[in-house]
Amino acid sequence: MAQEPGATDPAEPGHTRPDPAKPEHTASASAPDTRPAPVELSDLAALKALAQPRRQWMLQHLTVHGPATSATLARALGLNTGATSYHLRELARYGFVEETGAAGHGRERWWRAVPGDRRFPPRSRQSPEMRLVMDELNHHAYAADLELFEQLQRDAADEPWADAFPYSRGTIRLTLPELHEFFEEYIALLNRYKRPEADTPADARTVLTRFLAFPAQAASAGAPTPATSPDSAPDSAPGSAPDTADDSDDGRETETP
Repeated sequence: MAQEPGATDPAEPGHTRPDPAKPEHTASASAPDTRPAPVELSDLAALKALAQPRRQWMLQHLTVHGPATSATLARALGLNTGATSYHLRELARYGFVEETGAAGHGRERWWRAVPGDRRFPPRSRQSPEMRLVMDELNHHAYAADLELFEQLQRDAADEPWADAFPYSRGTIRLTLPELHEFFEEYIALLNRYKRPEADTPADARTVLTRFLAFPAQAASAGAPTPATSPDSAPDSAPGSAPDTADDSDDGRETETP
């Protein structure tokens, strides 16, 4: 999903922390924390509403392009206005979108995405039914993200932002508490770069950010142990830079098979 300037994007409420029992990463006393308070999405009905692919498309459009009417969304996404109106009402029912209050033509209603730091429950606390819903939601979200990344990269051609598609693949060895702190620092970094619209430079563009981390499969008992660990002596794919624990995300592509 995505990030909206000023707050964590509602189109991707799916921040899942590895260990919610651990205290959140705290900023120094000299730098007050202005991040929005995290809100956990534990309502199964709300998750089911969000898992609908068309609603995810609509949320992403509202996040990237700003407020829109049901007719605007219908034209942009190739749907009919009856469908977009219904999906907007369902999203509004669970607090993901709201009317702007701006006057339109006739009965025209303008909608916007509601910002906030919304997070999914950790998988250890998800019921079997919730896990099915989450798996469906994530499947569509990951596929849509990859498709959009590839499409926008192709469409960028030779414009100045053609190199604005950095990504990095790396490995680090962490404990669960360290992974939790790593994630909170990532969220803090996003919020550090957010600012009011009035303070945003005219040449700035909305940048979609994604974070994905997962533990490698544990070695089975009796399995041969390599002479070196993956992060100490990585095998690099042809044409890529060696993978390190601190790969910079500056437009260079790094990967480990």
